[in-house]
Order: sequence, then structure tokens, then C-alpha cells
Amino acid sequence: MIPDVDGATAERLRRGKIEPDARLDLHGLTQQQAHSRLLAFVRRGHDAGYRCLLIITGKGAAERSAKDDALRPFTMPDRAKAGVLRSLVPLWLEQPETRNMVVGIQAAHQRHGGGGAYYAYLRRKTARGG
Repeated sequence: MIPDVDGATAERLRRGKIEPDARLDLHGLTQQQAHSRLLAFVRRGHDAGYRCLLIITGKGAAERSAKDDALRPFTMPDRAKAGVLRSLVPLWLEQPETRNMVVGIQAAHQRHGGGGAYYAYLRRKTARGG
């Protein structure tokens, strides 16, 4: 649950009832590419007045069975169960560059990618000037 979101909105997010305003797919990108695209995506979304962004990271490496490993002459050491980008995106969204724009982040509903995607809920854009 996202702490700064009212209960009704949090429940609608959890149930996948809110359609994301924009989507970003990070599949196949390096960490550096993904980080810079994510920052630009959040800034553009916030500037456009969007509230809900969908960030697709993928789920990461699938678990391999002992049988699969036995069939290969050489296997790389097991990677962490969660993919690298899947682990890093929440950390990146908590950094100073985005903290003032993002209310919170949570795993997406299955219809929007489930465990391989996140919703980033953005703060309302405040009127500036004077």
C-alpha cells in the first residue's frame, strides 16, 4: 500500500481499476539506460499532470531446475530471483531526483504486468509562479 494515497485510491490501484496514464518498458536496457529513461519518464509524467505511471521491469531470471543444469556443459552462477531492474526501480524512485514527484510505488495488478511491473503514483503538480 502507498502510505500517502487515500484508502479508496490505494484499493483501486491494488485491484487494477486505475488505468495508467503512461507506460515505460525497461526490458533489455542496461542499468544506466534504464535509470536515465526512468528519471525522464517520471519528470515528463509529472509535468504533464499524470497521476499513475506503469513501469515494466520484467520479473528477472526464471529459476532453473537441477535437470536443466545437468543438460548444460557449463552454467553461470544463479542470479538473484528478482531481476536487477525490478530490484533497482523502487530504489531509484526514492532518490532525491524523484522523491518530490512520487507519492509511492507498488507492484502492478496482474492485468498490468503483476510482479514484473510497478505503479508509480505521482503527486499533483502544484501551480508555480506568482
